Amino acid sequence: MAQSYTIYINETSLIITEPTVKVTKSYQQIESKKFSFSEFYARVKSGALNGTYVINTSNAKKLFKTIRDSLKLIEAAGGLVSNEENRYLFIFRKGKWDLPKGKLDDGEKVREAARREVEEECGIKVNKVKDKICKTWHVYEMGSKIVIKKTTWYFMSAKNQAKLVPQLEEDITEARWIAPGDFDQVRQNTYPLIKDVISVVG
Repeated sequence: MAQSYTIYINETSLIITEPTVKVTKSYQQIESKKFSFSEFYARVKSGALNGTYVINTSNAKKLFKTIRDSLKLIEAAGGLVSNEENRYLFIFRKGKWDLPKGKLDDGEKVREAARREVEEECGIKVNKVKDKICKTWHVYEMGSKIVIKKTTWYFMSAKNQAKLVPQLEEDITEARWIAPGDFDQVRQNTYPLIKDVISVVG
């Protein structure tokens, strides 16, 4: 089965894929033979590269693993949470719409971390953690190190949670239930990573 991996660097996406996988977004092609992720990252950070880039390779898994193993790994988990009105829970953090998520505590199971982070960041009670949606990979700087964050996303439900309490100490200034028909307001001011996660519902 053909493999495809997407690495997000804020507004920029790097898709590592195999020739048989169709990429539906508009993108720029990158040659795989002399590809250096550190050089690619530096060019993205300098503003020289922006948008979606695709590397076609016969072994996407191997190239992705090489990149992942060269960086410090951080594990996180989060949720796409629906209520009884089929609205979904979003947070507004650092000037952009986002989904509740956070890092795993030592020894914590991924599913438990996803529930805890959603409850802490939005001041609600999650009734049920459902199926896994996907994993996303986000590269950024933490101090002097470049890290890769693996976030596992779950469908969740939270019923009768009228009051939302954004976690201000995590720079969350608003938490809001938004219907899929109104997702355009989110898409206009969010990250490509979040757009991809919410595409499963609208």
